[in-house]
Amino acid sequence: CAKEASDASVPIGRPISNTQIYILDQHGEPAPIGVAGEIHIGGVQVGRGYLNRPELTAERFVEDRFSGEAGARLYRTGDLGRWLEDGTIAYLGRNDFQVKIRGFRIELGEIEARLSEHADVRDAAVIAREDVAGDKRLVAYYVSDAAIGAEELRGHLAARLPDYMVPSAYVHLQRLPLTLNGKLDRKALPAPEGDAFAVQAYEPPQGKIEEELARIWEELLGVARVGRHDNFFALGGHSLLAVQLVSRLRQALGVELALAVLFARPVISELAASLAAAARSTLPEITPVGRDEVLPLSFAQQRLWFLSRFEEASTAYHIAGGLRLIGRLEREALVRALDRIVARHEALRTVFVQGDDGMPVQRIAAAAGFALSDHDLCGAAEAAGELQRLVAVEATASF
Repeated sequence: CAKEASDASVPIGRPISNTQIYILDQHGEPAPIGVAGEIHIGGVQVGRGYLNRPELTAERFVEDRFSGEAGARLYRTGDLGRWLEDGTIAYLGRNDFQVKIRGFRIELGEIEARLSEHADVRDAAVIAREDVAGDKRLVAYYVSDAAIGAEELRGHLAARLPDYMVPSAYVHLQRLPLTLNGKLDRKALPAPEGDAFAVQAYEPPQGKIEEELARIWEELLGVARVGRHDNFFALGGHSLLAVQLVSRLRQALGVELALAVLFARPVISELAASLAAAARSTLPEITPVGRDEVLPLSFAQQRLWFLSRFEEASTAYHIAGGLRLIGRLEREALVRALDRIVARHEALRTVFVQGDDGMPVQRIAAAAGFALSDHDLCGAAEAAGELQRLVAVEATASF
């Protein structure tokens, strides 16, 4: 989506002769004056594509809908810019340095520009790290004569950026790592350690609730030590981890924590006081049951079973995909691998059966292999067409 441009822009002048410049939004429509978009270049000098790289050519060389000439192309530069009132263009950075975290699209260059505004910061870089699978976080790296407290840098950015753009960790470096051609080597940036997070002066947790909170926070946030004055969100917490925290507290302390309470009182000592007065959880404990018992269907399973009664709706929830493996097929190894997956996951060994009362129950098979079908199309006259037919049959086959 189009966004207002930041002040961290560089004027780059006007288009030269025989060159057309378009600044387009993510829908390929011209961005208004002053609004950021991707710079596209048109004109007779635009090439036809990249040599032997059809995918990249299709991505970067797009149809020129504005010239009126058949076959005209625009080159997507990957640069962000905006038109100024005087007809010149302001360069705003690269759009391939954008990331999406928890639904927000973030321009890393904007955070770097704001961090560099700190009086003691000489250079800065920001990346999105995923050191724990599924938990992507913003981490800032800065160059200065001496280390600056993470709390100070976080406060500096919090006064200039929305919360979702404020990094959770700040790593001090003597210099930013560079590649051989002088560009920032983002892969060489180190993982943040304990002192990179914004923590308050450490004071150990007091009482059972604070101790349990600190233990859970250390596991969820990947922090070595949590004190009673530390803030859940300053340590890198976010809404998804907040939901996990609620579940962990229900299991560990048997209390129900409303998310609104966590957002209002994110400091351990304050949250512990709220938990002391919180209602006890009324949800039953989740315990495993024997696989020889009659197992009811979950609500989601009931919906799918109901839909399966209608022939035209039986494949409505199928998700089909193809994977091409190039090389010599070791069929025995493939079968063993697929059988191992089925053996590991009960969901792949579960069937619905109709009980005496007409209602469905689920039955989990103790052992079942993967039903692998072979179709050798080598030498077939219409191999591609036959392959598509087999794929369609498989995609619509009933479970």
